Amino acid sequence: MVDLSPTTRVHLLGVGGAGMSAIAVVLHGLGCRVSGSDSVDSPVLHRLREVGVEVFVGHDAAQVSGADLVARSTAVGDDNPEVVAAAQAGIPLYRRAQILTAITALRSTVAVAGTHGKTTTAAMLSHVLLAVGADPSYVVGAVMADGSIGARWSQSPWFVVEADESDGTFGELSVNRAVLTSVEPDHLRRDRPVNELEAEFARFCAGAADGLVVCANDPGAMKASEGCPRVLYGTGPEADYRWRLLRRHRHSIDGEVSFRGDVLGPVTVSMPGDHNALNATGALAMACQLGIDGTDAAAALADFGGVTRRFESRGEAAGVEFIDDYAHLPTEVACSLKTASEGGWDRVVCVFQPHRYTRTSQLWSEFAHSFQAADVVIITDIYSAGEMPIPDVSGELVWRAVAEAHPECDVAYVPRLDDVATRLAEVLRSQDLCLTLGAGDLTKLPDQVISMLAGRR
Repeated sequence: MVDLSPTTRVHLLGVGGAGMSAIAVVLHGLGCRVSGSDSVDSPVLHRLREVGVEVFVGHDAAQVSGADLVARSTAVGDDNPEVVAAAQAGIPLYRRAQILTAITALRSTVAVAGTHGKTTTAAMLSHVLLAVGADPSYVVGAVMADGSIGARWSQSPWFVVEADESDGTFGELSVNRAVLTSVEPDHLRRDRPVNELEAEFARFCAGAADGLVVCANDPGAMKASEGCPRVLYGTGPEADYRWRLLRRHRHSIDGEVSFRGDVLGPVTVSMPGDHNALNATGALAMACQLGIDGTDAAAALADFGGVTRRFESRGEAAGVEFIDDYAHLPTEVACSLKTASEGGWDRVVCVFQPHRYTRTSQLWSEFAHSFQAADVVIITDIYSAGEMPIPDVSGELVWRAVAEAHPECDVAYVPRLDDVATRLAEVLRSQDLCLTLGAGDLTKLPDQVISMLAGRR
């Protein structure tokens, strides 16, 4: 068992990441003495300092001295000097998932899982519970739109957690209730084929003994939860909580949600797109299952501020609007581009950065039809996320799949981001949307291009 008593001193490696920074905030809220380190300084480290977490920039063996336990993110390897020092000193070394599992055991935990939408749905549910005075604790794996870390600890019995399936550890969490947004092939390995991933989700659903909320629009989620007592949300007649579209706007969407025919109230989702309307409906459904008044919950969603890198507005220059989105899987890319195409811009100019060599090697052909809603498409090389290259696997595979399936598509392969910025500065024109898609470092691209366009004036 992981000791999280107030006298425990915890040191966190990779504390600047979204997952570990959230853990740091919760542990500090529990009364633990928390420190951490990361390779570079960042606004997240500044936020941690503000809440009272001692943070170090750079990794040094001396920084683990005096720690009762050390935890690391998946990005921190065995050769890290602080990992080595902890092992030599006999200090217990844990994975982030093990710490999170220990935290879930302290509260009645509501876990939000799924291939797509789990971050946004978990953030929306946390926001609704806060807005109606339920005072939840939560851990969301992203920085919120206002720059705050996606975590909070309180005395409420409810703990909302984003359950990440990427390494299979979401099955370790102590879960009372769950929301399942979607199940599609991702994070596959030789020892984790599609049927094993589906089995992991099925076990996750079966473990939510106090209540399970499932997206009826997603075949994978429906299959994984088959046989489990469940409440459904979606747009079809089988949904218990049913979304009906009223109006679309460039940066939001209006609708109403009904529960088994009874309208709960109008809902304004402060993020555009049908997928975000579904996310909001899932959050609303779980809030109601927790006993929150449906009308109050629906009204609370209007003030949700959003999550970074989820159709996030990044600014404007020379009449061009820039939006950045985390979409990196074929379905996610198609959804983001569909949403963009409904925004009323003259053209949608899309830059896509494939994420991980392993994912690209498995899914490159499935991107063939993902970019149909874009007017101009630029594919970059792969963001490795720490993986070693795989021979003959590059962003060119994605480019070729799109170009061969849609020869009419204006699609180019531009491997380097600096060259992409130059290309964008040449092709973008007033009333365009520049949409950057991917989970890697292309998130810096909008600022770079905005600076280049502004400098022309």
